[in-house]
Amino acid sequence: MKVIIVKDQNEGGKEALKLYENEMQNGAKVFGLATGSTPITTYEELVASDLDFSDCVSVNLDEYVGLTPDNDQSYHYFMNEHLFKYKKFKHSYVPDGTNMDAAAETARYDKIIEKNPIDLQLLGLGRNGHIGFNEPGTPFDSTTHKIKLTQSTIDANSRFFNREEDVPKEAYSMGIGSIMTAKHILLEAYGDKKAEAIQKMVQGPVTTDVPASVLQNHPNVTVIIDEAAAALLDRSKLN
Repeated sequence: MKVIIVKDQNEGGKEALKLYENEMQNGAKVFGLATGSTPITTYEELVASDLDFSDCVSVNLDEYVGLTPDNDQSYHYFMNEHLFKYKKFKHSYVPDGTNMDAAAETARYDKIIEKNPIDLQLLGLGRNGHIGFNEPGTPFDSTTHKIKLTQSTIDANSRFFNREEDVPKEAYSMGIGSIMTAKHILLEAYGDKKAEAIQKMVQGPVTTDVPASVLQNHPNVTVIIDEAAAALLDRSKLN
């Protein structure tokens, strides 16, 4: 696990761009994408770059259950606003939050992932250590599934909604096992509220209580964090 500590989120976006450039130079064609406030500067850098994704495929991590693609809080909408309207992909896949048949939707998405092995997977990190919407306790071998969001995740996401009661309580998420099939994983986290989760992820025991800790078992992980998020790490033990 390679840990890069940057000054702030803007610098983090620039470091992430370097990684995307390198991966594409080495033939990467399939990109796993994340949403939320964390990757915004990365998407800004990608939009401003001359990288051409027109022959590439994107596969998003997750989507809220019950939100239509045109809902301004859906992850379909987020991706369009921050990346897809500026950078065109050959195909872009996001779970269908309007499909109430969970078994059908998760099976459909698993087939998409199987047909499009991910070269580079972008991740954020929840305060409770979740990746995607894989909350604590999610099995490490999980594939795409519908999950009930924890109260801490609902609380964290409520800042994006007018009222907390408007925050969806369920989501479709790529599973931890699916995430771990990516050839290279990039995780970004910023701010002191992520410091505890980062410490547990990087230097704590591998446990389903901290889903992101499983990344210690992946052969190719890059972590980009700012000084605040790195505050609890033992830097003498970093690579």
